Amino acid sequence: MSRVLIIGGGGMVGQKLAARLLHDGLPGHNGLEITLFDMGFSPAGVAGTTQIIGNISEPSTSAKLIAERPDVIFHLAAIVSGEAETNFEKGWQINMMSMWHLLEALRHEHGLSGGSYTPRVVFTSSIAVFGGPFPDKINDEFLSAPQTSYGAQKAICELMLSDFSRKGFVDGLSLRLPTICVRPGKPNLAASSFFSGIIREPLNGQQAILPVPDTVRHWHASPRAAAGFLCHAATLDTALLKGRRALNLPGLSCTVAEQIEALRGAAGQKAVDLIVAKPDPAIMAIVSGWPRDFDPKRAIDLGFKAETRFDEIIETYIKDDLPKPAT
Repeated sequence: MSRVLIIGGGGMVGQKLAARLLHDGLPGHNGLEITLFDMGFSPAGVAGTTQIIGNISEPSTSAKLIAERPDVIFHLAAIVSGEAETNFEKGWQINMMSMWHLLEALRHEHGLSGGSYTPRVVFTSSIAVFGGPFPDKINDEFLSAPQTSYGAQKAICELMLSDFSRKGFVDGLSLRLPTICVRPGKPNLAASSFFSGIIREPLNGQQAILPVPDTVRHWHASPRAAAGFLCHAATLDTALLKGRRALNLPGLSCTVAEQIEALRGAAGQKAVDLIVAKPDPAIMAIVSGWPRDFDPKRAIDLGFKAETRFDEIIETYIKDDLPKPAT
């Protein structure tokens, strides 16, 4: 039996990941014992797991979480981009210092084990680690130069995880996730939240606010793809990374106008009419500093997969997450 710890397991991606692990397991692992850690959990969350409530920013928390030496650790916990930008101190404490505390706890446990405990650590980074000016497509050689606090926090965590892996304390890799769309549930404080909102709300018969021009282009993958990325990373032979432990993941690039056109194809003009343009200079300023398109050859060659059409992303949301009418 292998132990799996999902830090941030109460969030949307954490719940998708837990459900997938329970259903499919992990290659090479004979059964999974899954523990979820977060500040809270929905009563309708994934059953069949152990849930622990706490605050990852507290220094003592990490030591308690890894006391039983989980074999695989997924670190998904973070405050999102918009909140990290407006609440500077909170962003650094949660998004960066929590990783430091976790890695230090793992280094200590590695020492106590005589060097035999070296868990796989999968960290959800972000395409926000990149800053402009951008080429038409960002390839695997493009430099990381973030232009937001959130991006800087993620980039520093990547470097820390890489160095602790180089020293043999952990075996980690960082996944630079596309913006995950369409996210189920309610909007969050991420500056990117509207990318999901302009699809999710109309499909649920609700009005959606569009704070940017429809010419904005962005990089997307579905929640289902995100869970797939994480599961694949958990068993990947990291020797194949050749020391470069951060990966740009596959996704699809499209404009907001193309998103809206896909919505029209899925639900008709009535759904599109629920989108209301309301420019927000603060969000436009953040989004303007984000990358728009990628050539993620390394990740694709390593077996990571995502959607290739936005229609597929909408279809995935409808199948997996759109509330079904009461019967």
